[in-house]
Amino acid sequence: MNSLELHLFPHSLHSCKSLSHLKQIHGVAIKTPSLSLPNLIPKLIFLSSSSSSSPDLFYIRSILLTHSHDAQFRLNLCNAIVRSISRNSTNLTPMEFLNEMLLIGLEPDGFTLPLVLKALARTRGIREGQQIHARSIKTGMVGLNVYVTNTLMRLYSVCGSIHDVQKVFDECPHRDLVSWTTLIQAFTKAGLYSRAIEAFMEMCDLRLRADGRTLVVVLSACSNLGDLNLGQKVHSYICYYIDMNADVFVGNALIDMYLKCDDLNSANKVFDEMPVRNVVTWNAMISGLAYQGRYREALDTFRIMQNKGVKPDEVTLVGVLNSCANLGVLEIGKWVHAYMRRNHILADEFVGNALLDMYAKCGSIDEAFRVFESMKKRDVYSYTAMIVGLALHGEANWAFQVFSEMFRVGIEPNEVTFLGLLMACSHGGLVAEGRKYFFEMSDKYKLRPQSEHYGCMIDLLGRVGLVKEAEEIVHKMEIRPDVFACGALLGACRIHGNVDIGESVMQKLTEIDPDEDGTYILMTNLYSSVHRWKDASKLRKTMKIKKMRKTPGCSSIEVDGVVHEFRKGDKSHPRSKVIYFVLEGIATHLKSYGIVEHSTFCI
Repeated sequence: MNSLELHLFPHSLHSCKSLSHLKQIHGVAIKTPSLSLPNLIPKLIFLSSSSSSSPDLFYIRSILLTHSHDAQFRLNLCNAIVRSISRNSTNLTPMEFLNEMLLIGLEPDGFTLPLVLKALARTRGIREGQQIHARSIKTGMVGLNVYVTNTLMRLYSVCGSIHDVQKVFDECPHRDLVSWTTLIQAFTKAGLYSRAIEAFMEMCDLRLRADGRTLVVVLSACSNLGDLNLGQKVHSYICYYIDMNADVFVGNALIDMYLKCDDLNSANKVFDEMPVRNVVTWNAMISGLAYQGRYREALDTFRIMQNKGVKPDEVTLVGVLNSCANLGVLEIGKWVHAYMRRNHILADEFVGNALLDMYAKCGSIDEAFRVFESMKKRDVYSYTAMIVGLALHGEANWAFQVFSEMFRVGIEPNEVTFLGLLMACSHGGLVAEGRKYFFEMSDKYKLRPQSEHYGCMIDLLGRVGLVKEAEEIVHKMEIRPDVFACGALLGACRIHGNVDIGESVMQKLTEIDPDEDGTYILMTNLYSSVHRWKDASKLRKTMKIKKMRKTPGCSSIEVDGVVHEFRKGDKSHPRSKVIYFVLEGIATHLKSYGIVEHSTFCI
């Protein structure tokens, strides 16, 4: 080989893309004493392990055996191979290569095992992880190397084996901040929020200072517990030890915690004081406000976000769509849909379900169905949102068809799916179908009916006059009857003038919640409907003594992008005179057809 070829050799190696060409270059290197093999072999190994074709284990093994005189050199090469396999998509897994290392008598070190464990965490390979764990105990690696211990804990956490996480942690004599953070994160992921907080307190008692990552996890646990007092203490800890101005993630977690603990003022204060905000910051505010039911404020925050030039992501859009759905604000919902089209955001999964739900709740059931039909990925939430939407629009048969399709594609319904079906039956007066779905829920799908399901069934039977059967359902309920179920039965009694059952139901309702004004109002109306004026008057006096006031009914409608909200007895709307005039005309028209009950309109 001449000097020019020697000079070009490294370039040839670097530009090599096929395994066969690689082997040719390697052959030349072996025959040429002037080439330094130790400097070239790492590159050869890397290219071999990251080749687009399946890695040649026999070839890699032969290289390692050739250089058996230098164990550390071979181990370094193996670590490079494992790292390369982890990063590149190949048919060879890090675990398979680890087994090859053991076959040739090469013991993995504290760098090899974490690389393999991280790869196993991505594939949730708990069985292989347990094999490594057992071998590490024998070699003393878990007890001596905290890096191996932490990655093993992380693997068990990802696989949901909280017992193994705790066991590894307890048996480890050397723990660092990452060990504690992994433990706290594992508890939080498993829904064991109190244990996560206890671990954090124990860590603090050991005078180990938490960093931003640890505190984000701790705040998540506080959010899920809804423990404002604890969250405030963590906030004080953050102010003392952490520079919040430099950690936007901690600020985001604080906002989320305060909003989930119903402390809007503190959330706003943290938000206003943050010098740097990212899209997650805005999402925390919008989603948190929506979570609290402050939908109008969530949309106002979204408008400010737009004015600041922050580009929304899918999480933002879900929060906005949920707010639109609950307020009935169709125009903003349509804008979100148009934004999705412009930015090629597919109406699938979370954002698709939110879009579908928005259209259904805003009265555009045909548009909701078009979104549903266009979705390439549908899950139980997609079908459920469609069924509930159709139920709200009185499209019972359509809802049943969607449920049948759900069954055909093999998606298991959940409790809310059956709630939608029962709502459809109730609105359509379909007793036979209601009975069928109510019993199928527990008999076929092993889902336990909740109070809302019983309430829907009672409402359905009550609407068609089967008050006695509705009463029997209340007595046979597997859970304790609550206001929802008993209230539905009392409503049926009012419609059909069944005073005896009504009085019995009222007694139960006052035991459940003695201050529920709706109970007294329904019973007062029942007494009035059968001309028992003294009993009605007696209940009104009781309400007066208890200082009960009926919560005024509220309704809203969107006209030309503006939402108009009305409450009973409220005449503050600028066009209230015109509105009352129209309503009186409708009432007169209804009376001409003999419809006199409930024909008094009031805003």
